[in-house]
Parts: sequence; structure tokens; C-alpha cells
Amino acid sequence: MIRTLIVDDSAFMRMAIRSMLASSPDIKIVGDACNGKEAVEKSKALHPDIIIMDVNMPVMDGLTAVKTIMSTDPVPIIMFSTLTVEGSKEALEALQLGAIDFAPKSESHRDVNKIEKELVEKIKNIHNSNPNILRLINMKRFKGEVVRGKWKSTGDFGVLIGSSTGGPSALEQVIPRLPGDLPAPVFVVQHMPEGNFCKQLADRLNFLSELEIKEARNNEKVSAGVVYIAPGGYHMALRKALGVVRIKLVKGQPVHAVMPAVDVTAESMLEVYGKNIVATILTGMGFDGAAGFKKIRGAGGSTIACSEDTCVIFGMPKAAIEAGAIDAVKPIFEIPEEIVRMSEAKCNGK
Repeated sequence: MIRTLIVDDSAFMRMAIRSMLASSPDIKIVGDACNGKEAVEKSKALHPDIIIMDVNMPVMDGLTAVKTIMSTDPVPIIMFSTLTVEGSKEALEALQLGAIDFAPKSESHRDVNKIEKELVEKIKNIHNSNPNILRLINMKRFKGEVVRGKWKSTGDFGVLIGSSTGGPSALEQVIPRLPGDLPAPVFVVQHMPEGNFCKQLADRLNFLSELEIKEARNNEKVSAGVVYIAPGGYHMALRKALGVVRIKLVKGQPVHAVMPAVDVTAESMLEVYGKNIVATILTGMGFDGAAGFKKIRGAGGSTIACSEDTCVIFGMPKAAIEAGAIDAVKPIFEIPEEIVRMSEAKCNGK
């Protein structure tokens, strides 16, 4: 039984969430709270397995509540927020403070069934994945200097980074440590629903990094030294014509129940770069990336997975390792060095 605490200043929304979660016999509502202060108190008293947290509340907002709970008695928290520009910014800040995921809130009755399904699945998947919450919080301790490379040529290769739950914090440990003169484009596939979140994530990483970070656009020409983040709700593929590599954003069917999917980008990169790929899988539930990384490794590309002891949710890295798709397993704080080392080898023809 997954003991769940609901936090929202709207009595109607608390009732709606209760109704959504009632569809699952595995979920038990142990209490609710109408603001962040009450959430902190009830979290200490009730010891829930998971908290569903609103962002904008009186007395104490959701962001302050997340920070307080994570600093005293950490509990997996799912933010339940709108995916407007402001909502996405707040959701990203919540993830940086220690919340493990977020689910979209909507005012439309037409979206109720979809939101109910997503919220129930997230609660179950996160609970079953045994997330290391303390690891998520302590990631900030691992920050280091930018890793410098020695490039003998401009190279013709691509870098792929895949992540899901726990990914925004993991990406913040990796991308800002990559050098601004990296002679390759970097493609990031972070599992996210359609909305403004990936744009907000790109803006934050761009502020922290030497590399240029941006949300990918359809038909955009690819350039070395730029990080392209797949927008939520679209698969990101690469196509090469007349010597020019462009990004193709596809509003297709989910792959492994997600869109964007790491495997879609991985397989398209093989068509463009062949063996000249360096690919990394960071964190997340499920097995997206395992098949694509196995093909990359089989073609002569280089692959990396985050080690279990520094991974928030070991599902995706574990699946890739067990599939025989990984060359090197490294702690999160050594992954930038490994990306640069493998990139040097690709760039210098090794």
C-alpha cells in the first residue's frame, strides 16, 4: 500500500485528487493539507510514502515546503502544477530543490482521465523504483570544474544524453562541465510532456554552461558546440541531406510510452554519424535507450551509464547495462570526464 499525502489549497482540487487516486487499490490517502506549513507538519506526523504537492499556496508555498521537507525528513514529492510558462519554471525549481517529478494540472474536464492515469502511474512507478531521495539532494555537492579536451581536428561526431525521472538535476551535473569548444553537437532527450518545461530547462542550463543550450526546433541546422534539448511531446530525429544535418521533430506515437524517446534519437543518429557517437544514459524508470545504445555500441560507438550508487532511479541505466549496451559505468560526477575522453577518441580518429 502506497501511503499518500495530498497538499493543495483548493478543497475542490483535494477532493478531485482523492477521486483520481481512489481508482487504484494500491494507493491509500493518509491525509491532506491546505498549505505548505501544514504539509511539513503532516509529513512529520504521518510519514507518507509519497506527497502530491501544489505550488502556489498561502502561508507557505509548495517550493518552500519541498525545501523544508527535504532538509528534515526527505519524502518522494510529485509536484502537481500547471505547465504554463510560469508553472514550468516553478516545477523546474521544485525539481532542483528535491522534488522527484511533476504531473500536469488542468482546468479542463476533458483532461481528467488522462491526468488521473498519469498521476496514478507516476505514484506507482516512483514507489516501485525505490528512488534515492538523499542522492537527488546531494547531487549539488558533486559540481566541479569544466573538463577540457584536446581536439586534433574538428571531428564529425555527435553526443547523445538520455534521461528521465531525476534527469534535470543529473543534467545540471553533466552539461555545465562540458567545454565550450566541444567539436560536436549534443542531443539531449529528457522525458517530458508537451509544454514549456524543456524551454525553461534549456534556459537554465544555458546560463550555467559554456556551451550554447537551446530547445530544438524542427528543420534546424545542427552545429557543433550546441546542445539541443528535445521539446516535450515530440520525438527528435536527425536527417542528413547534401552534407547538412538537420533536426526533425516528429509528433508521432509514444515509444516505450514516452515522447520524446531516447531510442528514436539514438537510431536516427546511427544513420547520420555511424560509429562516431558518444552516448550517455543518466537516470529514469523503464528501459528506453537500452535498444538504441546496444545498436550504437554494436556499430562501434561509445556508451556510458550512470552508476547505481550515484543514480536517482537506476531503471534506464540498469536496463542498458543488462542489455550489454554499455562500455563504461561511471558515477555522475565522472561522466563529464568520460564524455570528453571518448569524444577526444572519436574526434582524433581512434
